[in-house]
Amino acid sequence: MNVQKLAKLFGIVFILIGVLGFVPGVTSNGHLLGVFEVDNLLNVIHLLTGIIAWFAAASLSNSKLFFKVFGVVYLLLTILGFTMAGSILGLFMVNMADNVLHLVIAVVALWAGFLSKE
Repeated sequence: MNVQKLAKLFGIVFILIGVLGFVPGVTSNGHLLGVFEVDNLLNVIHLLTGIIAWFAAASLSNSKLFFKVFGVVYLLLTILGFTMAGSILGLFMVNMADNVLHLVIAVVALWAGFLSKE
């Protein structure tokens, strides 16, 4: 998959996650799909990230830049999540499922931004 298509896919997925985070039934007791911790701030962040990814997909250079920045941010988020025991800087809550997912996302994004051969 090329980097631009991956950025578009990330955009779609993050917009979907952001929207679903506001849907009762899909999100209950602050858990998306009963697994991942979410709140209104995280839902908005997911929506904005998805929109940025969608627009970044318009060019290869923007897609790669998006993934470089996004990958570094998610790697930092992963490190904070594993070390801060539940709360990231007092802004939002994360659990082990979030931390593992953030790590996977960081690895894919860093690969796409720095190592892909496009």
